[in-house]
Amino acid sequence: MFGTGGSATAWRTALTSDDIPVDTPRVPAREAAEDELSKPMYHENDPNLLQRAMDRFWEWIGDLFNSVAGSGVTSPVGLAVIAVLVAALGTALWWRLGTPGRTTLPKDALFDSGPRGAAEHRANAEEHAAAERWNPAVQERMRAVVRSLEERTILDPRPGRTADEAAADAGRSLPEHATALRAAARAFDDITYGGRTADQQTYLRLRELDLALESSRPQLSDVTQGAAE
Repeated sequence: MFGTGGSATAWRTALTSDDIPVDTPRVPAREAAEDELSKPMYHENDPNLLQRAMDRFWEWIGDLFNSVAGSGVTSPVGLAVIAVLVAALGTALWWRLGTPGRTTLPKDALFDSGPRGAAEHRANAEEHAAAERWNPAVQERMRAVVRSLEERTILDPRPGRTADEAAADAGRSLPEHATALRAAARAFDDITYGGRTADQQTYLRLRELDLALESSRPQLSDVTQGAAE
């Protein structure tokens, strides 16, 4: 049997260089862990800034009510003050962030109101034309042209589309009308954004284009033609 000193000596003798445990210093180990955890792969599902702000806000509301309940301040006046504060904060967040899901249309978007059918746009255009209000007559007729093409699936419905974009997209499917479509889009932009004044001839040309498009058929692409054959 070894004594205490002998045991320690024997233990030190029995250890070889391979048996010495490797101790990583604390600071480098922490830095290595932080570097590893900072990689994007660990943060793909992290909440965004807005979600984190909302989480903090609701945590604060919960803490506020918990503190009020714990302190016994449950008078109607105290609760009313808290309710007003919460409502004010909610209003401020709504004003700053806007209504969820709201989309902002570009300033030069062709349609500036809710969806209406081509027939309704045509009726509005004819009403303006009868009163010799040529600017709104041209605008409504251009909207009728694009909405009609969307209803016939020649154009895909796209919120925020401009008149130029609609003319370019439709011109690829209806190349025989491409020039007239570009001219109609230019007239729409001139009177809507350029301060120009339309006249009867401008409206009549756009009306003729609308009627011609009604009887036109889109040109099939090479891929569609091959599939049909």
